Amino acid sequence: MRFKVDIHFNAAELKVNRVIKFFVLSDLLFWSGWGLINPIFALFIIGHIAGASVFTVGIASALYWITKALFQIPVALYLDRRDRDRFDLHFLIVGLMFAGFVAMSFPLISNIGLLFLLMILQGLAYGLYTPSWSAVFSRHLDKSHYAFDWSLDSTTVGLASGVSALVGGAIAGLLGFNAVFVITGFFSFASGLLLLAVPDLVLPKATAAVPPIFADHAPGLSKE
Repeated sequence: MRFKVDIHFNAAELKVNRVIKFFVLSDLLFWSGWGLINPIFALFIIGHIAGASVFTVGIASALYWITKALFQIPVALYLDRRDRDRFDLHFLIVGLMFAGFVAMSFPLISNIGLLFLLMILQGLAYGLYTPSWSAVFSRHLDKSHYAFDWSLDSTTVGLASGVSALVGGAIAGLLGFNAVFVITGFFSFASGLLLLAVPDLVLPKATAAVPPIFADHAPGLSKE
């Protein structure tokens, strides 16, 4: 039995609209920053917090994931009831900035209790970021290119996380953990500021001749 798979593409299939481009770029900045922390954070906890153990690392991780998982559901329900990109964008920017403040607070950790508090705050930040980013991105997917748009972002995040994991280890070895945390915070802020820096794209003023790019519509109807 033989199977034939015909894979081909043209340049038009690689084009994405401007909203998708900026959100992928925003994700690139965000995950480039947090990718610096992820591979070294357990070492930081055990080596720099008095009384911390491998079990402490597990508890810290659990607090983050459980907080994020529980918090993002009510956030998503709230945003769906509004069904407006303006609400989604505001929540997204707050989440990105909040994550930046959490990252820059890691050098202040002096005990296990403060570590656990910051992990909960990180979960809240990601709980704001995840549903709001997904809502806007989903509404502006290119028609007939849904898989490509999502894969483009996933590939960008994967490459950014992989490269930054290597870079994060090098920075921690050369400059220390605090430098990594500050850089991560900077990238989180840059991700949010990127969306604030393009108001004509993100929240343009609607006119009779020029409808808003971020007008509410079903996925796949973006014309950019």
